[in-house]
Amino acid sequence: MATTTSLDFLIDRADLARCEFRETTLDPDALAPGQVLLKVDRFAFTANNITYAAMGDSLRYWQFFPAPEGRGIIPVWGFAEVQASRCEGIEPGERFYGYYPMSTHLVVEPRQVKEGSFVDGAEHRRPLPIIYNQYLRCSRDPLYSADSEALQMLLRPLFTTSFLLDDFFADNRFFGATRLVLTSASSKTAIGMAYLLHRDRDQREQQYEIVGLTSPGNRAFVEGLGCYDRVFGYDQVAELDATVPTATVDFAGSGELLGRLHAHFASQLRHGCLVGASHWDQRGGLPKDLPGPAPQFFFAPAQAEKRLQEWGGAGFQQRLAERWQAFIAFVGAWMEVEPGLGPEAVERVYREVLAGRTSPQAGHVLSLSESPGATA
Repeated sequence: MATTTSLDFLIDRADLARCEFRETTLDPDALAPGQVLLKVDRFAFTANNITYAAMGDSLRYWQFFPAPEGRGIIPVWGFAEVQASRCEGIEPGERFYGYYPMSTHLVVEPRQVKEGSFVDGAEHRRPLPIIYNQYLRCSRDPLYSADSEALQMLLRPLFTTSFLLDDFFADNRFFGATRLVLTSASSKTAIGMAYLLHRDRDQREQQYEIVGLTSPGNRAFVEGLGCYDRVFGYDQVAELDATVPTATVDFAGSGELLGRLHAHFASQLRHGCLVGASHWDQRGGLPKDLPGPAPQFFFAPAQAEKRLQEWGGAGFQQRLAERWQAFIAFVGAWMEVEPGLGPEAVERVYREVLAGRTSPQAGHVLSLSESPGATA
């Protein structure tokens, strides 16, 4: 088999605005026994991927796909096809959903090869959360359908976080709060959580109000979704009644905003949950002595592992799948999928999302190849 040119999109870990491309040569015939060469077809790119970069060191996201010193490869969710395989049970041409680099190719070392999935057992990935190391065989994936690949790439990983957040708060009886305030309310993970909070509210013992905070330009869109009870601009925090027991879920990552929320709710703040960093450039500025409880970072794999132990794998997937099907029907009414092919398109979208210049309705589906294989 002829050699293959692989292309990687590299980010300067010290300055996320600096990026470059790197070409390497791969020889499929040189695969070691047990290895598989995957050709990355398409992947989604959202503000969640900026969080991966912003938290790359603290949460080890840079460790998934090694890069030259000082550089990093941002992980993305997408689909790939097997180009070459020296692993029993995995055949060329098979399609897998999972966690990929912003690259054209990835060499994996499958372990725990099952009918529906495998786990990448590469040495550098073994200490990392298994939820990111598992690859799902599309032909056996109950959530897969070829005509909704774009929505799966864009929303499945984000919605899984939304599902786990909603479950985490319900599991903790909402920490006694009767109001939840979600920042960056137009982000897809926040929308997913708000959708579930609204959908299941009547079935829960604890009643609560769902409030969204967003920028003025996104306010009409967020209000139109119908899953937030009230929507405010970031400059309207003071208009919220500070005597109501409140929990905040911060998807924005703005230290200044978080400081204002803690100062406003003070002793009535029951829990401060940190999820993302869509405003990655505003992470500084957090006061040292915040009123109320110290903010707690939400690490989705920890809640997932808790529920996998309690519900079992089948029970977990059943709960997730039922909510997923309802959510994609909801999202299909307003999301606009925007494809982008080739390195130039990938860099352009990366810079737009990094700068926060994308529409909340937009869903970017990208490929570093100029002519990817399957239909999105």
